[in-house]
Amino acid sequence: MLEKTLISFVIPCYRSELTIEKVYEEIVSIISERAEFDYEILTVNDYSPDNVLQVLRKLAAKDEKVRVLDLAKNFGKHCALLAGLHNVRGELVVILDDDYQCPVNELWRMVDAIVNDGYDCVTAQYRKKKESAWKRFGASVNTKTIKWLIDPPNGIDIENYVVFRRYICDEIVKYPNPYPYIGGLIMRSTHNIKMIPMDERERGDNRRTGFTFMKSLSLYVNGLTAFSVKPLRLASILGFVFAVIGLIYGIVIIIRRLLDPLVPLGYSSIMAVLLFAVGMIMLLLGVIGEYLGRIYISLNRSPQFVIRETVNVDKKDGSEPDKTNEAKD
Repeated sequence: MLEKTLISFVIPCYRSELTIEKVYEEIVSIISERAEFDYEILTVNDYSPDNVLQVLRKLAAKDEKVRVLDLAKNFGKHCALLAGLHNVRGELVVILDDDYQCPVNELWRMVDAIVNDGYDCVTAQYRKKKESAWKRFGASVNTKTIKWLIDPPNGIDIENYVVFRRYICDEIVKYPNPYPYIGGLIMRSTHNIKMIPMDERERGDNRRTGFTFMKSLSLYVNGLTAFSVKPLRLASILGFVFAVIGLIYGIVIIIRRLLDPLVPLGYSSIMAVLLFAVGMIMLLLGVIGEYLGRIYISLNRSPQFVIRETVNVDKKDGSEPDKTNEAKD
């Protein structure tokens, strides 16, 4: 009898008590289509305010392949993903959301691109995002910024539905700092990535997404500062440019004054230059301060996640998380 290939699904859960069971049932149904594959589902409760933890416990009691990690506080989606990735056992790893929007029915197209075509990572390429206009705009800005910072191959954009080989997971969990950005960690590990066009679905409930504006902004800043020093280089370039502009403007004022002593010194122009220059200085100091603050927190070894409780998780199997990341029972 041939040994089955184990696929590990990692699902961060937040405000999804009405949808996570639908996601589970679809995964089980899809995996049953091909006998050469087996599954495990790593669900991570990111301190959700609803009853999703009770739903996860019920699923774990019914199916021992459902493994539950309960975090001690809300660490954010990407830290929750890292908690799950620390515990996967499969040869292939799948990241997807808990709201039923990820088209799990497209799984075999993604898996076949890895198994048959030799790709290391496959990500969804949504034809149209099922989200509000401001989130689409923010996602577009974030994508363009990350592409500038990380230089991904052929315009690759890592979406919320991704399949990759185990070795990439092993590289991702080596990241020790408290501000992870999973897309950047994947592209730091490999450029052998394929995007597969597909349609994102509507949420499986009538709730709004738990991914608020502030969480989106926090993720944007993580991507902006975690994997590149380009913002600091940009700050240096802008400082040099404005210094040159100021020098030229000062020379122009002196020449005009020498040629025509009656030329009044302009209060408005001076105030405009001062306000603009001070604004730019404060902005650039903010960028530098963001880097310094994150360095300070990283040096203090702030945990990426703290696991309060586990269900069906045997630490003797697979990758064991750093003991500093787990609360004592």
